[in-house]
Amino acid sequence: MAGFLLVGTILGGWSAPIMAQEAPATAEPAPVAAQPAPAPVVATSGTIRSIRVVGSERLEPETVRSYSNLFPGQDYTAETLDQALKDLYATELFADVVITGADTGTLVITVRENPVINRIVLEGNKRIKSDKIQPEIKLSPRQIFTRSKVRSDVDRIIELYRRQGRFAASVEPKIIQLDQNRVDLIFEISEGDKSKIRAINIIGNEEYSDGRLRKEMFTKEAGGLLGWFKSNDSYDPDRLAADQQKLRAFYLTQGYADFRTVSALAELTPDRKDFIITYVIEEGPRYKFGTVDAESELRDFSADNVKALVRIKPGSWFNAKLVEDTVTALNEVAGARGYAFADVSPNFDRDAEKKLMNLTFKVGETPRVYVERINIQGNTVTRDKVIRREFRINEGDAFNAYKVKRSQDRIQSLGFFQENLEIKQTQGTSNDRVVLNVDVEEKSTGELQLSAGYSSLERFILSASVAQRNFMGKGQTLQAGVSYSRYSKSVSVGFTEPFLFDKSILLGGELFYQDYNSFNFIGNQRNQTYGQNRIGGNIRLGFPVTEYVSFGGRYSLSQDDITLDKNTFFEDLDNDPNTPVECSPRLAGRYLCQELGKRITSSVGYSIAFDNTNGIRATRGERLILGQDFAGLGGDVKYLRTRVDATKYFPLPKGFVLSIHGEAGYVHPLQKAKDTGQDPIRISDRYFGPQLRGFDIRGIGPRIERRRYINPTDLEVGNKNLVSDALGGRAYYMGRVEIEFPSTSALKNLGLRPSAFVDIGSVWKLTKPDLANEPGICQEPDNSDPDTTPQIERLVAGNPLRDQCSDFGSNFAYVPNSGFKESFLGNSPKPRLSVGVGVNWVSPFGPLRIDIAKALLKQDGDETKFFSFNVGTQF
Repeated sequence: MAGFLLVGTILGGWSAPIMAQEAPATAEPAPVAAQPAPAPVVATSGTIRSIRVVGSERLEPETVRSYSNLFPGQDYTAETLDQALKDLYATELFADVVITGADTGTLVITVRENPVINRIVLEGNKRIKSDKIQPEIKLSPRQIFTRSKVRSDVDRIIELYRRQGRFAASVEPKIIQLDQNRVDLIFEISEGDKSKIRAINIIGNEEYSDGRLRKEMFTKEAGGLLGWFKSNDSYDPDRLAADQQKLRAFYLTQGYADFRTVSALAELTPDRKDFIITYVIEEGPRYKFGTVDAESELRDFSADNVKALVRIKPGSWFNAKLVEDTVTALNEVAGARGYAFADVSPNFDRDAEKKLMNLTFKVGETPRVYVERINIQGNTVTRDKVIRREFRINEGDAFNAYKVKRSQDRIQSLGFFQENLEIKQTQGTSNDRVVLNVDVEEKSTGELQLSAGYSSLERFILSASVAQRNFMGKGQTLQAGVSYSRYSKSVSVGFTEPFLFDKSILLGGELFYQDYNSFNFIGNQRNQTYGQNRIGGNIRLGFPVTEYVSFGGRYSLSQDDITLDKNTFFEDLDNDPNTPVECSPRLAGRYLCQELGKRITSSVGYSIAFDNTNGIRATRGERLILGQDFAGLGGDVKYLRTRVDATKYFPLPKGFVLSIHGEAGYVHPLQKAKDTGQDPIRISDRYFGPQLRGFDIRGIGPRIERRRYINPTDLEVGNKNLVSDALGGRAYYMGRVEIEFPSTSALKNLGLRPSAFVDIGSVWKLTKPDLANEPGICQEPDNSDPDTTPQIERLVAGNPLRDQCSDFGSNFAYVPNSGFKESFLGNSPKPRLSVGVGVNWVSPFGPLRIDIAKALLKQDGDETKFFSFNVGTQF
């Protein structure tokens, strides 16, 4: 038998970039080139006598032989050996494979195993965090390192950056050889800048300029004065498709019924930093509405009824959005008549010669529909009956789209579920049956809060509260809380049952204790004045009168105690050490001394409310509340308090929401004042006004200002020593116009709601207090004679015989800052006006409101504030 020709296989494949070393080496690029095909084997044939495996470390030799599909006694050819090489490489377990001994039949398979990954490291990623990249990497520690898997991971990481608009990003994999044939795999990432939109070019537009059409697009060109604030100037393929739809929608509203986008091309600049987008469009001719007709196959929704609801006028420019809105309105009317799946479709008849679009609204025959079933899903805590009792339509009733929408608004107003809740309609078991499906996503309704905050109005605020607005899933409210700040402290506990005995009757009550310390200003220094302790409770009962009107009654019993610090505002008025000190009109003012003491208030009241808004954060509808409270059912206080509050919401295009709010109140006394210059309504029962932004707390309305005399005839100039006490009034009004701006999904997720506003209001109607005017004290100098007491004399304002210290003697001297003069300001219904911008933020620290406002109209004595914020209190 002729000897076998020497057959060898060429080293098929690639060699490892770095051989295994005893110690870590410097990082080098990982091999990612395509795997070479095994070299062809010299044509030969024979029978395998034996197979020996050399170089295997982790794998058993028998395992390697099984992967090669070769075994002793097998006949082989060059093709057989070549296929064995391919099979071994296909396992991705080996970096190198050589088969020798083909000339003798004694085969030796020499292998070099792929290394094991010790760890995977990301370097250079700043814009995208590692926890976002790691799920894209399919390799993991203790897996076999292979080039193909590394290449796939690199592609996925680059694709992740491209989805973020970073088309210049690059990823270079490197490995560090370790002992025991292990490697560290490193992905070195060069993120690059976001690929911006350098230019948006539009070709084919004749009627509208490029700039006008760019305003209709989601995508904007990079740069400009507000370039830093833009988030839509980076390339996004999905946004490119949406912009084409926006262009088409714009042209269809302007009468161009034949408009089409021929092409939309996004080209990456050579430096891979920016994109240039080019649209090629065809505007086509402009159409007007021709004849507008209607056809209906429904017996109780005739063609005349349909046509009467159509607001499209022949001869006006064609507007596809107007047609779409008309179809929606017709569907709603048909739904209100029991046709859940009304077939309303517009039929267009284009007259290209006259450039007219004739229109016919067709209402197809549809059976009247009944509600077969109401399915509620997703409520794990809230009981079904809490949701079902808000439905205005029941199973078995004729379908009514209006009642379904109202039910949706009422469920949303509970505040237990996600925003934009929707009741969906599906076909029932027959054509005249409909199934209503409510898939809710419950929000957290229980709160256990220990919080600290800072308010520009009350400085530091500490509070602890527990509240459950959906107690045991029954829709009940249970709450208790305690709060502390520099000027107020309170403790309260309350409970409300909205459906007593499963009837639409609300029953609730509350017990409370409040400790409020009022304050005034000496210059810019805030100082405590009187204190008000209030303890009491109330009980309330309410029920609906109609779908939108409700009535509520209440009874309240409380005790108020108004006090002043004796060390600060009391003195011995009769210079008799045997009598107690009394409130000093000189130190506190007569207007405060008259208010001291305890009073019991027993009041009964009612409220009538109209509310057809669409949820807690309303975007449409109106809310009107009229309430009155009569105090005098026993107790020490008698008055009639009336208050009205109204708000109207208007949804505007592009997500803007306009709200107009107004409120007013008046307290009518039912008893006379006990003293001259005293108002019959106690200071604790007066209005101190709504918080007009642009003005400080209690910054408007009647007040007493006290200025000091620097000498017997001249008052202090400026606010350095000015004392300002807010007194409140019996009447107030406030109006507000506010527009809430649309925000991006990211801002909505953060709970941010920016807005701009105009506030107007006033507080007034107070009896003018008795005012003091004391020029000061004249004192005789101390002559150091123990038997002689220095004499003190008081100047009397308006007394020509006592207007100078020299009138008491040549040795008398004026005591600086010992006199004062009071002025009564702000008791006017003239409006205060402010404008500004603000933002509501549901922050991790609690609700936060930031406002920047400028007072444009104010009265003498008003306190203004340009910037204000509140943390930790409701707004």
